[in-house]
Amino acid sequence: MGGEVYQAQILRNFFDTITGTDRNLTRIYMCVISLAKIRMEPPAKISSLVDQVRKSKQQRELSVDILDYMCDVAAQIEMNHVQTAFGVKEIGEIMQDFNGVSLDTL
Repeated sequence: MGGEVYQAQILRNFFDTITGTDRNLTRIYMCVISLAKIRMEPPAKISSLVDQVRKSKQQRELSVDILDYMCDVAAQIEMNHVQTAFGVKEIGEIMQDFNGVSLDTL
């Protein structure tokens, strides 16, 4: 699957949008559809997602189907790519920071 880091960045933008103060449906739509097209989803799946976005706009509530799709995509992408996009560091990388802290420095 090509562009997994890019897909993970789109996922991050999606989750930042739905959890932020500006829950712009256009941004949500762009994230969902961009990800579906990058993943080369079948046209029936894309039209289903578009339909769910329209229903979300009418009901002023994000469809559970959209959340399910985005979470499924996140689960399928390699964890390292998702961690990179979300800025998560491995324990080994940050362990040196903790080893450098002693009670004397506090």
